[in-house]
Amino acid sequence: MKMFRWLLVFMISCSYLSLSAQKIVYSDYEREDSRRMPFDVAGKIGGNFLIYKFTKNKHWLVSFDNEMIQLSKTEQTYIPNNDRVVNIDFFPYADFCYVIYQYQKKNVVYCMAARVDGNGKWAAEPVELDSAHIGGSSNNKIYTVVTSEDKSKISVFKINSRNRKLFVLTTLLFNDQLQLQKKSRLEIPMEERTENLGEFNLDNDGDLAFCKFYRNSNDNISQANLLIKFAQADTLVSAKLDIEKTLLDEIQIKVDNFNKRFFLTSFFYKERKGNIDGFYFYVWDKAGQRKQVENTYSFTDEIRKEARGDATMKMAFNDYFIRQIIVRRDGGVIIGSEAFYTTSRFNNWNRWNYLYNSPFYSPFYNNNYYYSPYFNNSYWNNRYGNNQAVRYHADNIAVFSFDGNWKMEWSNVMSKSQFNDEGDDQVSYQLMNSGDQLHFLFNLQERRNNLLTDYSISPTGEMTRNPTLKNLDRGYEFMPKYGKQVSARQMIIPCMYRSYICFAKVEFN
Repeated sequence: MKMFRWLLVFMISCSYLSLSAQKIVYSDYEREDSRRMPFDVAGKIGGNFLIYKFTKNKHWLVSFDNEMIQLSKTEQTYIPNNDRVVNIDFFPYADFCYVIYQYQKKNVVYCMAARVDGNGKWAAEPVELDSAHIGGSSNNKIYTVVTSEDKSKISVFKINSRNRKLFVLTTLLFNDQLQLQKKSRLEIPMEERTENLGEFNLDNDGDLAFCKFYRNSNDNISQANLLIKFAQADTLVSAKLDIEKTLLDEIQIKVDNFNKRFFLTSFFYKERKGNIDGFYFYVWDKAGQRKQVENTYSFTDEIRKEARGDATMKMAFNDYFIRQIIVRRDGGVIIGSEAFYTTSRFNNWNRWNYLYNSPFYSPFYNNNYYYSPYFNNSYWNNRYGNNQAVRYHADNIAVFSFDGNWKMEWSNVMSKSQFNDEGDDQVSYQLMNSGDQLHFLFNLQERRNNLLTDYSISPTGEMTRNPTLKNLDRGYEFMPKYGKQVSARQMIIPCMYRSYICFAKVEFN
């Protein structure tokens, strides 16, 4: 009997720990925080959670404590409070945050930086990082800002495309105190009119890596080069990808700081505008300054059957996009992908016609400046700008793990079916890396309510659907795709309550 009581206590304790493993705390909303309000999760600074809001034509930084109780609301008066501001980025550190913004005054675009504390207050005036003269008076996004994984380096760059055959790349490399380390001006020959530049990545050494690729209209990528701008160099190192017999989709780059490498991957095709066949891999080693790996992996019928949803076996991955790449110290990688598409009574979006804009939208040209297509701030634009009768879909998530020899270790598919007619705010997912698990957070509809759901995958590939998150209050509609991991086991996720924006802290104990 005594043993039975101890067993009962143990089972109750385990049940309690399981139920309280994830905890949600909500912030209050304010009347001016409408669902169309531009916002951003700046990060966790000095123990406070810092949120950016743009309301009443003013820029605010709002700080919350660990219980999501508002501590302060500080207007950022140094930022112009009219439509001259064209972009804002936030780079959080342990006890301060950089606010890097660009605005236009007459025919000049300025890139500025301010340093704020955990309450959104600043001690000094913003500093000018760079400026650019443009030809017109309309708003222009010109600068792209990227940071290294350890946050020790920040790169600000612009690309002048006045001469379509010769782009001019200007880079400014700063340390974590915003002290200029190197400014370079480089020329990039663009032999073909349909050549473009892809995403830019900065490693912990301050080296910048990106791709130049050839795509005829909205066709596959048939030619590509990896370009590397070393921190203190004034030249570019170019490595050609051998893809004469392989056609690529969007090329994704991931920095492997531990192994001093750049990892490239993409979905690949065996024929023009055919079905996605698998993954293409390319690894460039910095120490030897050479290609280390280049090969492909084709999906098996078993994987296709599990991931296809309503599609046929051959077309199983045609709606998928690569969402995350996680590099491991042993040289292996984990790749997360998701099926995304739209439907309407007029036409359906696909990756070829880009009817409603790709999730990885194409570059555009304004006043002879080329803006990087991989803009890292998705909150600044109006999230409800599409007036067409469009339904947004985000379906299954497929996750793959490859070892250091590029053999697949395991794969998993999380089945889901999401759609929304107003926009894609509440569809898709966000990844939380707690070290021992990868948590995939997304909405699933149950009894006409969207419930935030947590699937986790262990390092060995074991997938678990975790118990319903504690304190999922009725009336809160989560937007997990805009969530941001702010510490080892904490994430801030925006949500809507009665058509107002508020924020939820999800904590994994």
